[in-house]
Amino acid sequence: MQIAIDGPASAGKSTIAKLIAKNLKFVYCDTGAMYRTVTLLAKKNDVGYGDTLDILKLMSEHKIHFLNKEDGQHVYLDDEDVSDTIRTEDITNNVSQVSAIKEVRTELVKMQRDMANNIDIVMDGRDIGTTVLPNAEVKIFLIASVEVRAQRRYKENLERGIKTPLKELQDEIAARDYKDSHREVSPLRKASDAIEIDSSDMTIEQVVKKVTEIVNEKK
Repeated sequence: MQIAIDGPASAGKSTIAKLIAKNLKFVYCDTGAMYRTVTLLAKKNDVGYGDTLDILKLMSEHKIHFLNKEDGQHVYLDDEDVSDTIRTEDITNNVSQVSAIKEVRTELVKMQRDMANNIDIVMDGRDIGTTVLPNAEVKIFLIASVEVRAQRRYKENLERGIKTPLKELQDEIAARDYKDSHREVSPLRKASDAIEIDSSDMTIEQVVKKVTEIVNEKK
């Protein structure tokens, strides 16, 4: 079974997807982490975020992979655990540019589809239900207001010791929404057969319960 969870930045996709996968004992794939890792790869090698050829060359020379540990899924770039590094503000603010590169998306979508073959999987991102897993049995489009998403990121940042003004986060999230929904390749949009859930006034538990009910109806 394939479960696709799409939506804008900080809508809670990864949190919900991880919990659903854990509860159902499905494999979880964080596609956003893959794009973030490619962005980090470009940064570490002083390659421009829009430099298609050099980024593709780096991708061919390095390995992105996941490893499940007791505290959750970790993201690796070769042998380096980059789970925290890819969540820094610099990567967050530049990943949209890297993810808009058609050739980068082609390579990562192939990896994502290969992962989804013959297993039960929960995958979250921007274009899972529309592009990566168009035949997924369950498609969720998770949204929340910009204000609520900024508050969530503000809280997460404080827990990491990052003190970015709330207004700045709101502006960054709104800008990323625009970039993601207006990019030429696989823009952020709701699949025609996706079920939209607005999590603005919902707890994590309520969203998980709602998604679980939808999954159970499809089994």
